[in-house]
Amino acid sequence: MSKILLHLEGLTVLVISLYIYNELDFSWIMFIILLLAPDLGMLGYLINPKIGSVIYNLCHTYLTPALLLGVALIFSSSFMLAISIIWVAHIGMDRGIGYGLKYPSSFKDSHLTRV
Repeated sequence: MSKILLHLEGLTVLVISLYIYNELDFSWIMFIILLLAPDLGMLGYLINPKIGSVIYNLCHTYLTPALLLGVALIFSSSFMLAISIIWVAHIGMDRGIGYGLKYPSSFKDSHLTRV
């Protein structure tokens, strides 16, 4: 049951992010182009699983885009705000389909499931 709740939580974050992004009238072309950008964190696995998991997790924790959101609000940057919302949407999408934060043992080992 808790696994289902975690998936629903991710999908909820995705839907809310889409709604906010639309309400702020940001570019959907930018959204499409940047939606998968956090997955570039997987490149760390080319070095080794430990470094890969650290880089991947930094790109896939809500903390990182939340910090960017704070900076965007402090500096009134709509560009940084749009990126932070896209980033949160990506993480919500990943959680919704079952991708979680990675353990250093293997890319397939995450806090949600073994992919």
